[in-house]
Amino acid sequence: MKLITWNVNGLRAILKKGFLEFVKEEAPDFLCLQETKMQEGQAQVPLSGYSEYWNSALRKGYSGTAIFTKHEPLSVNLHFDGEGHDDEGRAITLEYDSFYLVNVYVPNSQEKLARIDYRMAWEDAFRLYVTKLDQEKPVIICGDLNVAHQEIDLKNPKSNRGNAGFSDEERQKFSELLSSGFTDTFRYLYPDKTGAYTWWTYRYNARANNAGWRIDYFLVSNRIKHKVNDVILRSDIFGSDHCPVVIDMEK
Repeated sequence: MKLITWNVNGLRAILKKGFLEFVKEEAPDFLCLQETKMQEGQAQVPLSGYSEYWNSALRKGYSGTAIFTKHEPLSVNLHFDGEGHDDEGRAITLEYDSFYLVNVYVPNSQEKLARIDYRMAWEDAFRLYVTKLDQEKPVIICGDLNVAHQEIDLKNPKSNRGNAGFSDEERQKFSELLSSGFTDTFRYLYPDKTGAYTWWTYRYNARANNAGWRIDYFLVSNRIKHKVNDVILRSDIFGSDHCPVVIDMEK
């Protein structure tokens, strides 16, 4: 079973940058997108054989998630318990016989941590939601979690300490999520691998210099981590400021 997560930073824009060719070549079972920046139907996404599930922000051109899948789900949920968290199209949950798939785009804390209080409330509500799911059946969480967990997960940890995406508060919430029963699949397979990133700022020639951050993840319930065969950060694929992450795992 192959799954791909990708923050496309505007689906309409990336459609002109080799997106369809990449997806057709990879032929994933599940394609989970974040930051689609569009409402369903604003652009045609000609991927035959896939069902589409969208969760768009009320504010047009902002945020948004989508899943394209070859497998019809038992149920679809665009909400999670927590007042005020449904306006930005940040999560989609598909239910299957043996697992839940949660595609998520975690809010950015913004410059000078202007939105950190909302981010902390969001994190708590999301953790409660997925731990409840995990009591029913295993969970696969993927998406842009907007945090580099450890110093190994970004190029310049010292100069970025305290900035959005590498604040102590955000890193602690990520640790709490893992401690509630989930495994960071990339670090499970590659605990010491350096220079492995999924996002690069458009400034400072960062991508060419691989001055990046690993903020896009596949997390799985601890009890199915043995099913993960490989996780690949496709830094060779362009079109967004993020690269796709591909996971191969047993059903």
